Parts: sequence; structure tokens; C-alpha cells
Amino acid sequence: MLVTKEIQEKFNQAKNIIFMTGAGVSTLSGIPDYRSKNGVYQGLDLSPEYLLSDQAFEEIPEIQYQFMQENLYFPAAQPNIIHKKMAGLTKQGRAKIITQNIDDLDVKAGADNNRLIRFHGTLYRLYAPVDGKEVSLETYQQSLYRPGDHAKIRPAITFYGEQPYQVGEAIDWVSQADLIVVVGTSFKVYPFAGLLAYASPAVQLLAVNLTAIPVPSRVQQIVGDAGQFFEELQI
Repeated sequence: MLVTKEIQEKFNQAKNIIFMTGAGVSTLSGIPDYRSKNGVYQGLDLSPEYLLSDQAFEEIPEIQYQFMQENLYFPAAQPNIIHKKMAGLTKQGRAKIITQNIDDLDVKAGADNNRLIRFHGTLYRLYAPVDGKEVSLETYQQSLYRPGDHAKIRPAITFYGEQPYQVGEAIDWVSQADLIVVVGTSFKVYPFAGLLAYASPAVQLLAVNLTAIPVPSRVQQIVGDAGQFFEELQI
């Protein structure tokens, strides 16, 4: 059992839960993570920090585009038990989600949009920076360039070198939480990992991950499968 009676009681009593989630949440849905031994960052000729940067969008857009098409897009993927339980808690009005994930599975799971921050954006809103006009996924899958004027298309994600979305709001959410649960992330990417610095000294902190992660010592770490944890969790 990963969800002990004590842990279940923390969830039962909490009125303002914040889930801080990463790629490990979506691996159960068939989407590979980034930094594990089988992640999409393994074996690259270019560093991921460059390949997925705003600089690469300017300098090597075709290479970046090909990498994203082959490794990041899984439009047929469906939410798993983790997404569904978290979404259920948002609909109860007891939880909010701050996710690094760009796959929109929280949206597919029915998470309350007012209780969801897509900190690193979404792969499924596409636009041409030259004028901000949106483009369909189908169009983008066919070409990096918009038909007609050959304008470059990009997803509304946070490239390395860019500011995440809704940072101020995320800080406010973390500061007001009574339970923070970090799920499925290596917790090595900033400023996301830095959000914990804004947590109240009195807040209860949990981390659920396959391996221990670099978090403050007051965080209770549950090392194990997040899918099992959420299967056991009663909401």
C-alpha cells in the first residue's frame, strides 16, 4: 500500500490541494517522459535545452519541428487514473493543478479549467508568431510553414529561454495551499521547481515519484508508482 491511512486522512482533511505534476503522470497514457533512461532526451545529438529553445526555433526550425512531431505529439493518448482523480478533485472544488505537461490530458480528463495552470503551455494551440493567428493541428502536422505566406508555425509551449505561463498565479496558488502533492517529475526544471519556495511553512507536502527527487527534507516522499498511488487514493 502506498496510500496509508495517514496519507488518506491528509487528503480527506485538505480543502486547498495543489498538484504539481510532470511527465511521469502521462507515461501511463503511453507518452514517454523526458529525462528517464527511456525518455525522449536520451541519445540526442543536440542538447534538449537547445533543441527545444526559442533560439533553435530561429536557427534550426526544421530540425526542431521534426523532433517535436516524432517525440512530443500523441493526440490519440487518453487520460489515465492520475489525471482522472486529480480532475475529480478540481470538480469538487478542493484541488488545483499546476502542470509542466504540454499534452492537455488534464483537459481531456475534465479538470476545471479555472483550476488548471498549464505552466509550460500546450502543444495543441498552434499559431504563427508573425501575426499571432492560430493554425489547426492538421495544418501543422503537414508542414512547419503556413500555407499561402510560408510563415513559421509554433505550438504555444514554453521553449527553453522563455517565461512560463501564469507564474504569478501559480505562486499565489502554492502560497495558499494546505496540501501540496508533487507527482511524476524529476523536479529539476526551474522556475517550476522553485514554486515550492512560496509554500506556507505550515503546509503539508507530499511527493509521489518512481525515484526520490531533490525536494526539501520536510517533504514526505512516497517512492513508487503514481498510478498505483492514485488507484488506492479515495476521493
